[in-house]
Amino acid sequence: MDLHDVLIRPLVTENSMDMMADKKYAFVVDKHATKTQIKNAVEKIFDVKVKKVFTSNRVGKVKRVGRNEGKRSDWKRAIIKLTEDSKGIEFFEGLM
Repeated sequence: MDLHDVLIRPLVTENSMDMMADKKYAFVVDKHATKTQIKNAVEKIFDVKVKKVFTSNRVGKVKRVGRNEGKRSDWKRAIIKLTEDSKGIEFFEGLM
């Protein structure tokens, strides 16, 4: 799996913006990516040192429109904690 295929997009929410003070950053990642692959991708793409990776599989909601019913797709979230001496990820700094 290519490094850029592991990280799908940054996860920008109120909670993820609050976590930036603790050097934690949230990403939507490939469902089949391991913690090691996620760590390597973040370190290579953003040139930072990762201390720990937390992952969770998120189940898509069932939604209705009238009598039609569908389901949103399942996805995987990764929260990256950087080391104390590492610089922050510049992409997220512009969002504050």
